[in-house]
Amino acid sequence: MNNKNYDIYFDCGFSKLRAGALKKLNLNQTFYTESKFLYDHLDIDLEIKKIITLLEKSTNEYIDDINLMIDSPKMLSIGISISKKIDDSELRKEDIQFLVQKAKQQILKHYKDQNIVHIIINNYNIDKIDYDYLPRDTKCNFVSLDILFICLPIEIIEYFKKLFYKFDISINQITCSSYAKAINYKNNLHLNKDALFVDVGFNKTSITTYISSKIVHLNILPIGGNHITKDISKVLKIDLEKAEKLKINFSKNGVLLKNKDLPLELLKNIIYARTEEILKKLAQSIGLNSTNTDQYKMVLMGDGSKILHNLYKEKTLFVHDIDFLKETGEDICKSGFKLVMGSNKQEVIVVPKKQIKQGFFEKLFHLFK
Repeated sequence: MNNKNYDIYFDCGFSKLRAGALKKLNLNQTFYTESKFLYDHLDIDLEIKKIITLLEKSTNEYIDDINLMIDSPKMLSIGISISKKIDDSELRKEDIQFLVQKAKQQILKHYKDQNIVHIIINNYNIDKIDYDYLPRDTKCNFVSLDILFICLPIEIIEYFKKLFYKFDISINQITCSSYAKAINYKNNLHLNKDALFVDVGFNKTSITTYISSKIVHLNILPIGGNHITKDISKVLKIDLEKAEKLKINFSKNGVLLKNKDLPLELLKNIIYARTEEILKKLAQSIGLNSTNTDQYKMVLMGDGSKILHNLYKEKTLFVHDIDFLKETGEDICKSGFKLVMGSNKQEVIVVPKKQIKQGFFEKLFHLFK
């Protein structure tokens, strides 16, 4: 039995690690820290060790397990519909479990290199009537589920498992960072209309689409803020570190410092061109055009979105109803904590297998913790 006072959350972005120790009974008594900027993962072991040491000292507890938050350009979002005839019988939770299990096996069969991280039921269709939830004491002839699976490559999960194993740390729960953040921020913002949460990261951009308060899509683009840095580095023939500093300076100030040796107009054009490409790909991936932008509230988040703020806050194909969200390591870790605690009613909570003899479905998962 885990009698520790704190749960540990690690958000492992490609360019930065953020971690929090959240006190289970009082979220106001928590500790947060983050690594330096990582241009690659050569120093990631050292940065993890620093964070673990600091959190252990702050909490006065030994850390031997964590909850991992990660995203990847190779992350997949797969939608599937699956149905079953009930023959005028009472609809049971076991019927839903059977359908989810069947859909899960189809995903694992066709995407053998992926690990299912989240299972989300978007819709219950019972005798041609749609429900957001599983109704009780219902007799029916036919039930159909719309299910969204969010998957991460097995190789990435194994990489982080081995990484933390070096420090005798096991991984409890794995969550997709952008998915967890979208749920938390939507709840905090009390949004009533359809919404797009756009998380611009180091080497990917993810778009979480809410329609009628339900997550219906998670699109991933393999392009992010680092692509702007690489463009600056290549065109200006400077190293990546200098290019990143130029980009950060622009995102912070919205202007470029005067430098007679720096072609400022060229730098602006480099940043503008790649940013425009990111936004166009974003629109294309979700079928957004000038006729349907008013449908959505758009929220931009992630470190990479800072550059978009300065270039595009007045433009646009996009809606005028747009927010640029400033987030902290605390915000990110709390998003993971709230998701693991079961704040998304759509999600099927996966239960780890145990050595105790149990029913077939009980080993695998239960619905709505």
